[in-house]
Amino acid sequence: MDARGPTGLRERALGPDLARGFMLLFIALANSHYFVSGGAYFGGFPVGGSGLDRIVGGLISTFVDGRAFPMFGVLFGYGVAQIVRRQRETGNTWWGIRKLLWRRSLVLVVLGFAHAMLLYIGDILAAYGVLLFLGVWALRWKDRWLFAVAAFVLILTALPSNESRTDGPDPAMVPNSFLGQFAERITVQPFIAGLGWIGFVTPFLIGLWAGRRRILERPAEHLTLLRTTALLGLTIAVAGALPMALVVGGVLARPSDHALTIAGPLHDATGVFGGFGYAALMVLIAHRAGVRPVTAAIAAVGQRSLTCYLSQSVVWAVVFTPYLLDLSGTLTTTTALLAVATWLATVVLADRMRRAGYRGPFELLIRRITYRRPTTVTSG
Repeated sequence: MDARGPTGLRERALGPDLARGFMLLFIALANSHYFVSGGAYFGGFPVGGSGLDRIVGGLISTFVDGRAFPMFGVLFGYGVAQIVRRQRETGNTWWGIRKLLWRRSLVLVVLGFAHAMLLYIGDILAAYGVLLFLGVWALRWKDRWLFAVAAFVLILTALPSNESRTDGPDPAMVPNSFLGQFAERITVQPFIAGLGWIGFVTPFLIGLWAGRRRILERPAEHLTLLRTTALLGLTIAVAGALPMALVVGGVLARPSDHALTIAGPLHDATGVFGGFGYAALMVLIAHRAGVRPVTAAIAAVGQRSLTCYLSQSVVWAVVFTPYLLDLSGTLTTTTALLAVATWLATVVLADRMRRAGYRGPFELLIRRITYRRPTTVTSG
C-alpha cells in the first residue's frame, strides 16, 4: 500500500484545476465538428456551408484545433510531476513510483479502450496511458534532456507530411449498428492508442519540467515566465493556424497538395505552443481572479476532468450515432453551440459534486486502483 494517496481537494491549487476545466471546453469544441457529415471536407470541417458555418469553423481552426490537446498534455505531465513529488516526500522509492504510475497507465489504457468501443473512437485516454507507461523513464531525466527530447519531437511534428487534410469523418465515428461498431472500431483504436501518444510527447515533457518547479501552483513566483509564455505561445499558435484556418473560413481557396504538406504540420506544431500559452493564461486568470463562484465551478470540472470528458462522449454518442438520434447529417459546424452547452452542463454537474464533497466516479476509480486503497474525499 502506497504511503500517500492523491491530493485532497482542499490542498489543490486553483490554477491547474481552472486550466483543466477550461481545457474541457476546448476539447468539446475540437471534437464536435468531426461528427458533421455531408459534402467535401477540409481540415476536419465540411466546406460549402453557410457564412456562419465558415466563421465558426475558422475560429475553431484558429484557436482550438490542435491547441486543446497539447494543453491536455502539459497538464497531464504536470500532474505526473505532482504525484512524483508527493511520493518522494513520503519516502517512496523510484521503483515504487514507477509501479504506481504503471498502474495508473493501465487504468487509462483499459478505460480508453472501453470508451472507444462504446462511445467515441477518437478517445485519447488510451494514448495517454501508453505515454505514461513509457514516460516514467523520463522522471529522473535532467532538465536539459527533457527540453532536448521535447524539441526533437516538436521538430519531427513540423516536418512536411502527406497526411490527408480533406477526409471526412471516419465511418467508425458514426457506426450504423451497435454490434457493427465493434468490428469497425477494433481496427482503428489500437492505431490511435499505439501511435497517438507521439504527438503529446513534447507538451508532456514540458509539463514534467513545469511541475518540478510548481510553476502553475505558485504563479506569484513566476509571473514573468507565465506572461511571456501566454503572449508568445498564443501568438505563435494563431499565426501558425492561419494558413489552414483561412481556408476553412472560406477566405482563401484550397491550397495545392504540396502546400498542404507544409501548412498542415505547421498548424499542428504551432498548436503545441498554443497549449503552453493557454495553460499559462488560465493560471494567470486564476491568480488574478482568485476563488469565486465561477472560478470554483470551472475548477471543479478540472478536478473531475475524467468524468466530465467521458460525459461529453455520452452526448456525442446519443446525438450523432445513426442508430440513436442520427443528427450528424442535420447539424452543421454550429455544433459548436452543442459543445458549449455540453461543457456548461458539466460545469453545473461538477459544481454540485464539489458542494457535496464528491470527487467524481471515474476519479475515485482511477485513484483507488493507482493507490490500491479507498481514497478519503475532502470537500473543497
